Amino acid sequence: MGKLKLYDLNTPRETIVKERDAIYLSHTPEQCFFRVLQLNHISVVMNGGQPLKSPQGKGLVIRKPAI
Repeated sequence: MGKLKLYDLNTPRETIVKERDAIYLSHTPEQCFFRVLQLNHISVVMNGGQPLKSPQGKGLVIRKPAI
């Protein structure tokens, strides 16, 4: 699972961007693919077991939850 990193508000945005880019570029394509699958799994769990996207006949459409 990923880690949550909290940054000091005084840290320049450019420093944060460079750090995140370095981490992203250090991953292999396989690791990036499995991270996407992990994010999809987390999104389904957080949405009550329902996927955020579902087939609608014309591709995938993001569905708004019924209120």
